[in-house]
Amino acid sequence: MGARKRSRTTFRFDTGIIEWRGPAPFFYAPVPQEHVEELRRLAKVVSYGWGCVPVEAQVAGVRFTTSLFPKGDTYLLPLKVAVRRKANITVGDTISVAMTLGAARA
Repeated sequence: MGARKRSRTTFRFDTGIIEWRGPAPFFYAPVPQEHVEELRRLAKVVSYGWGCVPVEAQVAGVRFTTSLFPKGDTYLLPLKVAVRRKANITVGDTISVAMTLGAARA
């Protein structure tokens, strides 16, 4: 029996980079409100715990895997240092994101 192929949902949006300071600074791309309801619905199927949603994302031509996590009334897309450096983005920048849910975790 072959592996069952899942359909994967892709979101495209523009958003501004925010910084969340803790012991170390973290940079995120908040998901715009118009996508949150659908994300919450799909998270019930693809989440692996605590509401985290695995995704494959692309920003400024840089493709990476990570997990969205719920924060307040939205989800945050974490931007790793390596991604930010390759894409040359920082806090306050507006970026275009293409994001596919259910990507395999690396």
